[in-house]
Amino acid sequence: MVQKSRESGSIQNPSKKNHWSMCSMTCRYKFSPHDFPRSPGVYLMKDEKGRIIYVGKALSLRDRLYSYFRNDRSLTPKTRALVGKICSIDHLLASSEKEALLLEASLIKKHRPRYNVVLRDDKQYVLFKLDRKTDYPRLVMTRKVVRDGSTYYGPFSSAAAARATWKLIGKVFPLRKCSDRSFRNRVRPCLYYDMGQCYGPCVLDVDRDDYREVVKRVELFLSGRTSELVGNLERKMVELSNELRFEEAAKLRDQIQAVNKTVERQVAVLPEGGDVDVAALVGTATGVGLGLLFIREGRLLDEKHFFWPGLTLDEGPEVLKSFLMQFYVKGRFIPQRILAPGAEEPAVLSEALSERAAKSVRVSLPYGTNDKRLVDLAMKVAARAESEREQTVSVLLKKALGLPDEPVRIEGVDASHLGGEGMRVGQVVFVDGKRSKEDTRVYAVPEAEGSADDYAALAEWAARRVESGPPWPDLVLLDGGRGQLAAVERVLDDLGVNWNLASIAKGPSRKAGELEDRIFRPGRVNPLPLKPGSPELLFLQRIRDEVHRLVIGAQRRTRKQRVLDSQIGSIPGVGPKTARMLWDHFGSLEGLLEADLEQLRALPGIGKKRAGDIHDALENMRKARAD
Repeated sequence: MVQKSRESGSIQNPSKKNHWSMCSMTCRYKFSPHDFPRSPGVYLMKDEKGRIIYVGKALSLRDRLYSYFRNDRSLTPKTRALVGKICSIDHLLASSEKEALLLEASLIKKHRPRYNVVLRDDKQYVLFKLDRKTDYPRLVMTRKVVRDGSTYYGPFSSAAAARATWKLIGKVFPLRKCSDRSFRNRVRPCLYYDMGQCYGPCVLDVDRDDYREVVKRVELFLSGRTSELVGNLERKMVELSNELRFEEAAKLRDQIQAVNKTVERQVAVLPEGGDVDVAALVGTATGVGLGLLFIREGRLLDEKHFFWPGLTLDEGPEVLKSFLMQFYVKGRFIPQRILAPGAEEPAVLSEALSERAAKSVRVSLPYGTNDKRLVDLAMKVAARAESEREQTVSVLLKKALGLPDEPVRIEGVDASHLGGEGMRVGQVVFVDGKRSKEDTRVYAVPEAEGSADDYAALAEWAARRVESGPPWPDLVLLDGGRGQLAAVERVLDDLGVNWNLASIAKGPSRKAGELEDRIFRPGRVNPLPLKPGSPELLFLQRIRDEVHRLVIGAQRRTRKQRVLDSQIGSIPGVGPKTARMLWDHFGSLEGLLEADLEQLRALPGIGKKRAGDIHDALENMRKARAD
């Protein structure tokens, strides 16, 4: 149950009437230690609008919160700025520090508070999955770990590199490629069999022991035990040569060459082997970078880097803790050891990650020469994060549009109608540069029906979007010019909402996607000077094209649905409910016209007599069409 501080009551659940009137309000939080227990838990700091701006955990809530208000001079500039914006603090109690840590991570992921270290690139990396439950396992690429008895190998941060490895394995080791469903229903071997890249166990009698031997070789290859694999293959090749089975020996020779070529690209960094991830921080003039190494079976498999602007190394322990809890989510492969120099409370982190991984996981500090060498390598990876971040679309958009922060969530909006009929407003969402399909929305706007007024439709969208609540956009991109921009801006001003707005208008030729597309911002008469073909302009054009396709498709479907509803509804004995059922079952008027009497009788709620009446009416419609 959420425990509230005394000042939080009016902000935790504000009414819609006064919620937006508080936007201009300023407040200074008055901390009272007696409002908080000396118990483990999570605290949520909120600003004057009731938005969560920071989530933290503590072994003692009272002591931890007291540290924010005890001595202003001991706080970092970032923390002082945070404290100055606090208007209320809520807290949730936890039974242990581990539980508080897990709860903190889930709340940060959900609310993405402004002053927390938020991991934006938390996508699941590519893994190889080998299903061991079947007689003839296949190797597939996946991004999820499911506890189904399968063996997983990876991860690969580059899907292209993983696919190249998968293709190599497919060529060298002839495991089946088809899905379980195709495997059960196939009647003849596929093209992979003809190419010599599959034994064809789907239809042929393949010896299971021979197949298991190939599976074992793949496992050795993916586990990094390549020296053992090559030794086995060489011995087998010699045996086949002595038996004058030169064609089979030649296949093993090709396998050996392919394995050796792949191993040359991997670096052995742990002589004793093992799976380890290494996370190390580097401070720069503008922020903090983090380098992450993935080591599997003693070999450096892949690397990744992250960057958080505006932070300092003094905040390094919090950065590492927050990163580890957000990156190693449930379902992601978590190695047994994570080397993280500078991480605070490694024992608590180890306990929390062990629970997620359902196995023993140890977060440790570097120990010995090998560990220090790996940390140095991870720091070199981290040092590259700042320069590469400068080329990301979010950074380029912030500079080009003059935004206060990098836009993480961008919402593209467009209105469409045909002669004023079927007015629809579409909304697509991009988060961290990637389309978030689950956030796609299409709004029906009956208030603008028959008016052909795009401005009114977009204004109605703005009011309803504010009503729907967070997550709020960092940037709203409207398909249109200054008029559309002004219409939305007026509604947001009336509601006391301050969103970053922009609009994209077609150039002189009026063709979508042309290089001369113009970008407008509030308060400017002239368009922004974005260079044609620049990454930021191309990205904005992509958002505009996505939402344009969405809303045009929705508007056309609405128009088609109206025609079908009117045609089906004109059939005697068919009301709105029955018309809806007929449409859902047959999918189109053509499908309904092809229905016979027995199909109509089989529908629920339609008796013999009504089925006959509907069938006769459909027969008349068919004859009328033929004439």
